[in-house]
Order: sequence, then structure tokens, then C-alpha cells
Amino acid sequence: MATTDEIIARTAPGHLIDHNLIDRDVESLCDGMVRYEKRPAKRHDGSVAEGIYNAWIIFNNPKQYNSYTTEMVKATILAFRRASADREVNAVVFTGVGDKAFCTGGNTKEYAEYYAGNPQEYRQYMRLFNDMVSAILGCDRPVVCRVNGMRIGGGQEIGMACDFSIAQDLANFGQAGPKHGSAAIGGATDFLPLMIGCEQAMVSGTLCEPFSAHKAARLGIIADVVPALKVGGKLVANPTVVTDRFLDEYGRVVHGEFKTGADFKAGQAQIKEGEIDLTMLDQKVDELCAKLLETFPECMTKSLEELRKPKLQAWNLNKENSRAWLALNMMNEARTGFRAFNEGTKETGREIDFVKLRQGLAKGTPWTEELIESLMPAVKK
Repeated sequence: MATTDEIIARTAPGHLIDHNLIDRDVESLCDGMVRYEKRPAKRHDGSVAEGIYNAWIIFNNPKQYNSYTTEMVKATILAFRRASADREVNAVVFTGVGDKAFCTGGNTKEYAEYYAGNPQEYRQYMRLFNDMVSAILGCDRPVVCRVNGMRIGGGQEIGMACDFSIAQDLANFGQAGPKHGSAAIGGATDFLPLMIGCEQAMVSGTLCEPFSAHKAARLGIIADVVPALKVGGKLVANPTVVTDRFLDEYGRVVHGEFKTGADFKAGQAQIKEGEIDLTMLDQKVDELCAKLLETFPECMTKSLEELRKPKLQAWNLNKENSRAWLALNMMNEARTGFRAFNEGTKETGREIDFVKLRQGLAKGTPWTEELIESLMPAVKK
């Protein structure tokens, strides 16, 4: 009886059709700010599965906390398309360079300096953003978000579009919309109610208060969380977060909540003293990819398609209306909020005087350039 290798050698076609849209490296589309790497897939025992790979799609903009520019969005769309079409790919690992941020959303500098006040241009940008989210949700391979740092705003939205998320426990999660002139309608308002329930989704989507990786795991936004801080050569849990108890004296769940006061400051000091080591994060990602490897590929793809349907249905129902609203919002609140974030500093802050704005609008004050200038953080200071 012939071996599997002999059958493959005898029956595999000599020429395979290329299903990629363009014949160019992803890196060349955005000066390397999105990297596409094929890394050998490994079995459970750590041995390499010859000829099979995991595709790593990596945001490479660490100086701006891996925020995505327009060109990066284009490259990401094509990267997921490439991974879907590659017969050798087992799974996709979506991550960022460094240990500070997976992604903090759209590039605020580009938003403030180009798209602010240009709704027709931002509408075209949002077409690309929509296509990026759809590319993740439509990928023919399982998508693992390797959360190497902050996952905020649009970064949280594209992260939630992934099938699995594994995070290092210094990472924070959350939305930024109403604090910075937008609404979390790039996926968060679609995905959050499905993933954590309407009430917690309301807290995240409106108050914009970040929550820890431990809380993200407790709520069900991520599949697993691992330590990343090494103190004295030993990995320890995030010292700014409550991880040693589940309930407080009143019976309220506190596991995963941020510490306060002196305890929080002591935790911050401990982080500064230690070093960040993402070895365990990579081990967990490899373990998950090995589990995905040991499955029937077509059954896996079909399972992904079915399990993604609640996300897809909510996303497809709202994405075009959201695109139109976000474009028009560039004329007032987004125009103001993105400029404030871009022009603000640690000294002045990055938010406008919200009370002054509300007082003006309560009296019927129209949106003018003069009003926007008066609200900038430097003026508030």
C-alpha cells in the first residue's frame, strides 16, 4: 500500500492557480509598517510540521502604539486575503511589534491633520476600514489575536473580530470614542453586546474606562491571559490589578479590577523595576496553533464560518450606516476630538473642556472654527 507521501507526489498537480489579488509583498505596500511572515507550524510535541505554516500579520508602528494608517489598513486587508488563499497556512496570528500595544486604533495624527473636516475623504477611508474588519471575519483560517500590549479603540474592534485572543496581563482593553470625538461603531457596538452582554457593553462603549486583561478574561473577551512581568527573574501577575481574591467584603467581584491609591502606585513602581518577557505569551499562542493544526481543515473552516455568524450579522447590518455617520461626524465632534488628542500633551491633557462645550450647545452655539479652537486642551489649561 502506498504511503501518504507517495500518493501526494503522484497526484498533486504540477501547477497551482494563484488566487491572490496582487503579486506584491505586503510590506512594500506600507513601507514595512505591516509585516507578513510565514512561520513553521509545530505539533503538540514541538516538532515542525514540514510544509505547513502559521501566517503572522504584524503591525509595525510601535512609536505610535501600532495605530494603523490608511496604507497599513490596505496592507492588512491584502495580508488576510493572502493568508486565506495560501494552501500552506494553518492559522493566522495577528499581533503588533513590542510590548506596549497591540493596536490603539486609527492613526490620530493622520485623522487630525488630513481627515478632520473632510467627511468625503473619511468616508473613503471607512470603506477601507470596513473591508479590514470584514477580511478578518471572512478569513478562511482561524485568527488568533496575540495581544502583546494595549488593545484600545479601533484596536479593540479589530481584535474582537478575531476568533481567539490571548493576552499578556499588562495589556489594557477598552474604547475611546465619546472621550475623543467618535462612537465605537467600528465593531465594538456590534461585538460587545454579543460577547459580554448589554450592560457591560454599555459601560465600555460609553464611559471609555479601560479594563485589565484579567477582567477581559473574566468577561469573556479573551480566551486566555498569561503573566509578562519578571521581577527577580520570576514571572508575576500584574501588580496593579487584583488577582489574589475574587470577592470584596460586600460580595462584589473584584478579581481583575485595578487597584487604587497607594496599592496602585506600588504596583506601577514594581512594573518599572521589572522587565517584560513575552515568552509565555508566545508559548500559549503556539499551543493554540498546534491544537488548530490537529483538525480537519475544511471542517475547521466551516465551524469558523458558523460560529462567526452572530458577529457577522451584527456587523453587516450596521457597517454602512456607521460609515456614513462617522464621515459626517468629521465636521464637528471628531474634528475637535482628534485634533485635541493630536495637539495635546501630558501637561495640557488630550481632551477638550466637555462642560464648556455642553454649555455652549445648550445655548444653541453653532459649530465654528472659532468654537473648536477655544476648546483645544492648551486653551483649557
